[in-house]
Amino acid sequence: MTLFPKSFELEIDRGVAAITLNRPERLNALTFEIYGELCSTFRSLEKSVEARVVTITGKGRGFCSGGDVEGIIAELFAKDARGLLEFTRVTGALIQSIRELRRPVIAAVNGVCVGAGAVIASACDLRIVSEKARFGFIFPKVGLSGADMGAAFLLPRIVGQGRAAELLFFGDLIDAPEAYRIGFANRVVPEAEVVPTARAWAERLARGPAFAHSMTKQMLESEHTMPLATAIEAEAQAQAICMAHPDFRTAYEANKEKRAPKFEGAEIVDGEGGGERA
Repeated sequence: MTLFPKSFELEIDRGVAAITLNRPERLNALTFEIYGELCSTFRSLEKSVEARVVTITGKGRGFCSGGDVEGIIAELFAKDARGLLEFTRVTGALIQSIRELRRPVIAAVNGVCVGAGAVIASACDLRIVSEKARFGFIFPKVGLSGADMGAAFLLPRIVGQGRAAELLFFGDLIDAPEAYRIGFANRVVPEAEVVPTARAWAERLARGPAFAHSMTKQMLESEHTMPLATAIEAEAQAQAICMAHPDFRTAYEANKEKRAPKFEGAEIVDGEGGGERA
């Protein structure tokens, strides 16, 4: 199924919702409209039974170069304090919508990934990156705080406090090998393999236990602020809920019969043609 948002491409097939930013001539820079529509899309995917995993990438040489200088930045100088706060809240709402979506989200970073683009990648659960990709939280370069859109919340959890401070204070660009070395990138692959690799990961997750994956994402999101005892109790309750779900017995029966499990709602992606409900 292909949907047609105004400002980017969205296709849902075989359990995977694939978002493609489509302003290659602007390195997929974001406009006011794109911020709002992306946020609405991530919110709506929560209700989609067909979308078990989400990928996001960009067309052309860039993943996302941040806010559009002509479409956003120039207009901000005409806004008063209230208007500026309204705008920054809109950008943050996009990141919140990604984090609150109870589906795994994979960034396929095909090229330049800076500013808001770097924060979007940080909000994703997994990052497959091109060997040509470049990353930068470049807000200090334009006189702004490195803590934007949730970057100071997200980045330390991925690369640690010290590395995050370095990236957010200096705003320097890092290449793909460095992103992998510090733990920001999960995999670095040749440019032509970025989207196929992300797709393969997404389809593998889509065949898995969607309910359990949503619980894993919830626990990853909430446990970092908990004391150990509270976290252990939260996981005990979460796992007990998963054990009561039909997927637990499905996996047991499949293992006993030495076959691949077909989890509730899972898409069959091994055969010819489109996905089929299991």
